[in-house]
Amino acid sequence: MAIRFLALIAALLVAGYANGQDTASAASRNGFSLGEMMTFRAHYGFINAAEATMVLDNEIYFFNGHPVYRVDVYGNSTGFFDFITRIRDHWGSYIDTASMVPHYFFRNLQEGRYRKYESTSFDHEQDSATVLTFHKGTFEIKRNKSYAIPDNAQDLVSGYFHLRQIDFSIYKPGDTITVQAFLDDESYDFKIRMIGREKIRTRIGKRNALVFVPIMPDNKLFDGEESIKVWISDDELKLPLRVEAEMFIGSVAVDIKEYYQGSIK
Repeated sequence: MAIRFLALIAALLVAGYANGQDTASAASRNGFSLGEMMTFRAHYGFINAAEATMVLDNEIYFFNGHPVYRVDVYGNSTGFFDFITRIRDHWGSYIDTASMVPHYFFRNLQEGRYRKYESTSFDHEQDSATVLTFHKGTFEIKRNKSYAIPDNAQDLVSGYFHLRQIDFSIYKPGDTITVQAFLDDESYDFKIRMIGREKIRTRIGKRNALVFVPIMPDNKLFDGEESIKVWISDDELKLPLRVEAEMFIGSVAVDIKEYYQGSIK
C-alpha cells in the first residue's frame, strides 16, 4: 500500500537529438544533473512504512536513435510493514533529453504475493503506446496491446521531470496545472492546484517551498478530492520535499531524506 501510494504521488507530480556535451548542458538548464539521487521515507506518524530511491543515471543512453536519460525508482517496505507485506518495486523511465517525454517505461512490482512485470513503449509521432505484460514465472509475453495516447503523454516517472521544466514564477495561488499521463492502459488528465508558498524544515535543511493540491477523482485510496498536499522546493531544483495525504487507512506522510545533486559530464 505504501509503495503504491508513492507511485501515485509520482504520477500526480506530472509538458530531438543532441551530442553528449549538448545533452549535459540541457540537464544543467533543466535544474538537474546526471547522477542525481534522492531518497524518501513514507511513514504513519512515527512509524516508518516504506523507503524509496530515485536515481538519474550518470550516462546518456539511446532509445530508437533518441538520446535519453535513464531514471530508476526503487521502493521497499520497511520495519513492521515489511513483515506484513514484503514490497520490492522497481520503476524505470527512458526520457528524451530534448522533449522530456518518455520513450520507454517499465514496472517490476513485487508486493506480497502480487507480481506485475510490464513495459510501455511510447511512439509520440503516432500518439500511441504499446504495453507488454510478462508472465511472472517465465517472463514470456502474455499480452501485447497498443493504445492511443494524448500528445506528449507522461509516465509515472517522467511526469516529475516534466514538472521541473515549468516556470512556477508565473503562477499564483489558485492556478491549476494539467499534465496528461498514461498508466494502466488508460490516459489521464492530472490537475494540480497551486495554493501558496511556505518555508519548511526538512532533513536536507530549511527550504522555501511551493505548495500544491492534486485534484483527486473519487477513489478507494484517498479520502476526498483535496486529500493530498505536496511541497516542492521553490528553486531551480524543484525537489519533492514533502507529501501529506489523508487516506482511508489514516494520515500518511512522505519526506525527503537525502539529496545528492550529481555532476555534469
